[in-house]
Amino acid sequence: MPIFGGYAGGIEETTIVDVASSINSMVMSSASWHLDGPVHIRWGSTNTRETLQIAGWACATISEFTDLMTGNQYYPCAGPCTEMCLLEAAAQSVTDTASGREILSGVAAAKGVITDKTTGMEARMMGEVARATAGMDIDSVNAVINNIVSSYEGNYANAPEGKRFQDCYDVATVTPTDEYVKVYEGARRKLEEFGLTF
Repeated sequence: MPIFGGYAGGIEETTIVDVASSINSMVMSSASWHLDGPVHIRWGSTNTRETLQIAGWACATISEFTDLMTGNQYYPCAGPCTEMCLLEAAAQSVTDTASGREILSGVAAAKGVITDKTTGMEARMMGEVARATAGMDIDSVNAVINNIVSSYEGNYANAPEGKRFQDCYDVATVTPTDEYVKVYEGARRKLEEFGLTF
């Protein structure tokens, strides 16, 4: 998982490191697939405009010139039961699907560092968006990604912390609360406005 803004440098340089680390994982570890996820050095997220560019370019290159399989980890800044979290997951799912990524490995909300801040609703968004993206032309994909990222990129420093799993799910039945279902439906409507068709 290369770090954008770290020793690798900018977008292009970090993309080269990303491709190299993917190939290295196959050569050095005899891996059957590589779990990727470029992370922004300041925001700790894989869903920034820059890290999405890196992930997309790296995956498209690997898909075009090799038969290697790659996956991607999702680290939204926002926590569960927030529109921002779902939109961040959606932006990465669009990027991964359009660039040919074989494995979408799941969403670790709140940057994946806070206990009880991951639910199935984020993964559901990831999967539904991947299905909606499949088959779209690249110009439409780029417009959708731009719309989604523009809607949340000004909020990284103040991303909503969201709710813990047990506060937005019925733990006895493992189903989302009505509140989370409404947040989900609102995010989905916004994605349709941004150009996705479910």
